[in-house]
Amino acid sequence: MSETRKLAAILAADVVGYSRLAGVDEDRTLARLRALRSDLVDPTIAVHIGRVVKRTGDGALVEFRSVVDAVRCAIEVQNAMLERNAGVPPDRRIEFRIGIHIGDIVEESDGDLMGDGINIAARLEGIAEPNGIYLSGAAYEQVRDKLKEQFADLGEKELKNIARPVRVYRVAFDRHIASVSTVPDLSGGRLAPPDKPSIAVLPFQNMSGDPEQEYFGDGIAEDIITALSKLRGFFVIARNSTFAYKGRAPDIRQVARELGVRYVLEGSVRKGGERLRVTGQLIDSASGSHIWAERYDRPATDIFALQDEITANVVAAIEPQLYAAENLRLQSRPPESLDAWGCVVRAMPFIWTWVSQVDDTGINLLKRAIELDPGYARAHSLLAWIFATRVTLGNMDYEWGMSHGLVVAQRAIDLDPEDPWAHMAAGYVYTLSRRFGPAVEELNEALQRNPSFAYARAILAVAYGYAGLAEEGYRQLEIARQLSPRDYSQAANFSIEGLCHLVAYRYEEAVTAERRAVQLRPDFGSAWRTLAASAGLAGDLEIARPALAECKRLQPGISIAWVEKYYPLIHTEDRSRYIEGLRSAGLE
Repeated sequence: MSETRKLAAILAADVVGYSRLAGVDEDRTLARLRALRSDLVDPTIAVHIGRVVKRTGDGALVEFRSVVDAVRCAIEVQNAMLERNAGVPPDRRIEFRIGIHIGDIVEESDGDLMGDGINIAARLEGIAEPNGIYLSGAAYEQVRDKLKEQFADLGEKELKNIARPVRVYRVAFDRHIASVSTVPDLSGGRLAPPDKPSIAVLPFQNMSGDPEQEYFGDGIAEDIITALSKLRGFFVIARNSTFAYKGRAPDIRQVARELGVRYVLEGSVRKGGERLRVTGQLIDSASGSHIWAERYDRPATDIFALQDEITANVVAAIEPQLYAAENLRLQSRPPESLDAWGCVVRAMPFIWTWVSQVDDTGINLLKRAIELDPGYARAHSLLAWIFATRVTLGNMDYEWGMSHGLVVAQRAIDLDPEDPWAHMAAGYVYTLSRRFGPAVEELNEALQRNPSFAYARAILAVAYGYAGLAEEGYRQLEIARQLSPRDYSQAANFSIEGLCHLVAYRYEEAVTAERRAVQLRPDFGSAWRTLAASAGLAGDLEIARPALAECKRLQPGISIAWVEKYYPLIHTEDRSRYIEGLRSAGLE
């Protein structure tokens, strides 16, 4: 088994007195722990760019890029746990203890970590007090001047199976939360709403029996997702994961388990004549109770005011304190024309297919939306996206597509600088133009405006992959997958994974990922191309040659000259290896 050494920040955590809690009520304890992981722990780790290396029943081992990220993550989790445990009897509280160390570790080929760096973090966790965070001296030196928190020096400690004593520091929390009265929980032990509510918005069901009205329900659900995602306090599952349930009648608790969320919003749309009736209900998956339900009857032309009203009510149900603020209203920029909005929604299936296509329906719909409403930023950003996608699939002239894509993307930013889609589209065009700096800048702008934007996170992974930064690309891809765990465009994620493996010389892993991509999307031209290159580099011509044949079917004009001139890999060495793989597959 191959292995590599590296320096990493390691966080080890477990539940204090887990055996006692499980002995009293194992099923209830496991359910609470799973809910904590999905609502609090895993989203917080993702926000701070951590990687869960392994879980040990009640514990976890997490790798971070820096000690600062690890400590911030630990503090956020422990503060949230103190608030959640307020009012819960001491013998029923779930409390974590955490140890953090930075040191030399060994990473095995399966991603597992070994070595003294791991052992020290685990031993620190073992001596930590309930709700405590203990740092080694090495970790403390990395954060002492970078965080506002105070640290208590506990001196040198002998740790089990560690040769030399280790200097230990404790994060000195403000413990005012812990002093809250511990009156028995009269609610039956239900978890308090998480600090960062996690929510999935299912596609609204069309009750009209008219297929033409599907876009009403889809559009309302998507606008709610977008509006909720702009709130940094929310962990919002991406559209493509929730739309995987379209046309089904799933059990809400099953949806919540599969997507890792606490709250689920579902609803329906019924149109009769010029009237539109929308119903919605917000469900707490932990208890199965309805937090909020409402029905709206409005003229069909008042769809945008209706969407704002629904969104405001959802937010008010989850975060009541926000509703108390005067004139609270989620602001969005819908087009003035319902027809323009409808054109954009109807163009969506032609945008996210990730397959080679000559059908211009999507482009024509977006152009029509812009004709109807020239100030509609979203229509411009999606048009820029589809131009860039056509270029990378080899179905549009590179020079024309890139130049027009950049112009349209910049127009979207000018129209609405706060729209994350506009910055994402610009970042994608820059990525395909081998302009890494502007690409990352625009994609980070998108993520600042919508931290739950899985698409932008995936495109950031692409940008890092093309720049030769495979590990950072893979890290960004994992975050995107967590934000959107059931994304119907996961074929693109597999292809991005394959690109990162290829750049990192992991050709067999690249072949595996790209094969999964084309199995999901048989007409995914760029995935076939990278599959042919990866298999060629791996020396597997039985896979490489048929893959190249499929690539040529979808991109008849592909050649070594086209790849050299237009393929987005920035570094000449990476591009030369890619071309070498394609030559082995038979490309001339």
